[in-house]
Amino acid sequence: MQGTVAEFRAGDGGSVVLDDGTPVDFDEAAFAASGLLHLRVGQRVRLDVDSDGRVVKVTLVTLA
Repeated sequence: MQGTVAEFRAGDGGSVVLDDGTPVDFDEAAFAASGLLHLRVGQRVRLDVDSDGRVVKVTLVTLA
């Protein structure tokens, strides 16, 4: 899934608005799994989810 960062709280997690307009929250563990240091509001990200639909990793969208 891809979306746009709506909110980021260092040490707590944040939220993303998916391309279809659905808001999705992610926790600090999902952010820590990315290896990133910070996210900006408006930044494009990809969300990896587990079989229960829980966000497990947030990564930057890169162009190939």
